[in-house]
Amino acid sequence: MRIEYHRTLIADRVRNRALFEALKHVVSKGETVVADIGAGTGLIGLMAARLGAREVYLYEMAEVAGVAGEVIKKNRARNCHLMPCNSLDMVDPPRVDVVISETLGNYAFEENMIQTLADARARHLKRGGTIIPARVRQFVAPVVSDRFDNELHAWSHVGDDLGIALDLSFAENMSLNNIYVRSIRPADLLDSGDSAIAWDDVDFVGSQANSANRKGEAAWRLASDAKVHGLAVWWEAELVPGVMLSTAPGAPQTHWEQLYFPLMSPVACKRGETLKATLNSRSSEAEGTHLSWKVSRVDQRGKVLERQALDLDKGYLP
Repeated sequence: MRIEYHRTLIADRVRNRALFEALKHVVSKGETVVADIGAGTGLIGLMAARLGAREVYLYEMAEVAGVAGEVIKKNRARNCHLMPCNSLDMVDPPRVDVVISETLGNYAFEENMIQTLADARARHLKRGGTIIPARVRQFVAPVVSDRFDNELHAWSHVGDDLGIALDLSFAENMSLNNIYVRSIRPADLLDSGDSAIAWDDVDFVGSQANSANRKGEAAWRLASDAKVHGLAVWWEAELVPGVMLSTAPGAPQTHWEQLYFPLMSPVACKRGETLKATLNSRSSEAEGTHLSWKVSRVDQRGKVLERQALDLDKGYLP
């Protein structure tokens, strides 16, 4: 186990403050029972305990569970109970008033949050209880800056630098069928980010079941000519009403960053044309996360002028 990853989590003041504020809204001193699912080193569970929770159950199955156990002892948090297992595998779990699970990734659902919270609502949460986060929305916007595109097309220039003819296009295509964690600025985006569209919306509180297979679409009618090099994707979590946590470009910086979805080649859109994007993901604990994305350029009469389809599975070495 590498503790460094967990240091980046506890060093994220924006994240910590948002989670603390969310718990303050729902923890009643001496009454509330909390389950922290994916507890890591135990920080969130200790927050709940310090806010006066009657009991806190911390679920953690990774090696870091041992660290959480020592942290609980050091803080003499006798009302914190470490459950060294996956919450999905817990038989007859104790019912709680609040379930909190900060298992968000740079791609929102890469840590199996949808299945985890569906199970938590059904088996861990008391009727009328609170789930944190209550909702997660994913956004997408066209990237008009070429700085990420230039980086990924390095394969094309190796021969030029050496003065020899080389064709590394097969490897370059694999590079482009990948997604990249990058620090994306509003200035990198179409209309400085005002063009962002929510392509996915997951309500963890509502009665409707949420599928771990997500699909969404977005479309932008161009007010002026623009060359689009890729897509930027980020998320916004409503922890409780009035308390938000966001990875948007321009939002307060967290340990998370944005995702860059490349294109095989830039799409030169003319004024009046429409750029359309479709994003798909499927996630499970057994198979991990699979992502694919499509982009098309459509003229004013609805004719498709150009289409590109990329798939994360094509970016892995066999």
